[in-house]
Amino acid sequence: MSAETLTAQPKPRALVVKDNLKNLAFVLPAVIIFSVFYVYPFFEIFRLSLQSWDGISPTSSWVGLANFTELMRDKIWWSSMWHAAYITLIALTFQNALAFALALACDREIRMQRFYRVVFFLPPVLSEVVVGMIWQWILNSDVQGGQPIGVLNYWLTQMGLPQLVHHWLSDPQTALTCIAVVHCWKGFGWGFIMLLAGLQTIDHQLYEAAKVDGANSWHTFRHVTLPMMVPVISVVMILTILGSMQVFILIKAMVSQGLGYHTEVPVTRILLSMQESGRFGYACAMGVTFGVFLIGLSLASKLLSGKTKQ
Repeated sequence: MSAETLTAQPKPRALVVKDNLKNLAFVLPAVIIFSVFYVYPFFEIFRLSLQSWDGISPTSSWVGLANFTELMRDKIWWSSMWHAAYITLIALTFQNALAFALALACDREIRMQRFYRVVFFLPPVLSEVVVGMIWQWILNSDVQGGQPIGVLNYWLTQMGLPQLVHHWLSDPQTALTCIAVVHCWKGFGWGFIMLLAGLQTIDHQLYEAAKVDGANSWHTFRHVTLPMMVPVISVVMILTILGSMQVFILIKAMVSQGLGYHTEVPVTRILLSMQESGRFGYACAMGVTFGVFLIGLSLASKLLSGKTKQ
């Protein structure tokens, strides 16, 4: 009997079962943790979303889909969804474009390459509360002794541009944009690191072959770099959507004293429904709707990136 025949023989059933049990032993802890902290809470929240509960009393009344029906007509809720979508749109464009451009720059042989990598990754590791308070100080529009307190308005005045002095965080026209820009500054480092790692996995022989074929920098970027980076860009986009739609702590830190309608996002709306209204069932309905919406966005992004790759 040849060696090929011996190796082609199936394993005994006892060995197959043993191997499966070993594999299950490695996966089971992660499955248990995921089920306890993600799957079970989701179904529990969905159960509460079908009830009317104040968060304190031991009993609750069954209302069925009444909370979801009311939510569909809640203009403030849908306005908060639009605010989060606006922040996400800016993050998907400005933040990821900046991260990709810096990743391309640091992927080349430049001076102080390691220094730039560390500096660009500093904002994401900072506390959101600290970042929010610092930017609140920078964008402060208060005046003391005839002089602006905020760093931005102070320097605009010193440079002879008093007409540009503005109430950045209290004006409904600029508050959300300021928050979105700070959110992009805070989060671009994650995309930078992931995109840089993706660029470093591309075989440099592909670039050399393109150069031999006479391709210029633009054609090399378009036909070599972009197609190879589609999977990484897809992951970065999905993480950007999930992170930007759920922005919360940064907003609370920046406009904690003036959190209002024009800066409200889904997470703050859910929190206010629990704290001020005491409507935990309605807040759970918001959470379920918001979760399903995020899952749908993630799947749509994944499908779109799959078609782009093809």
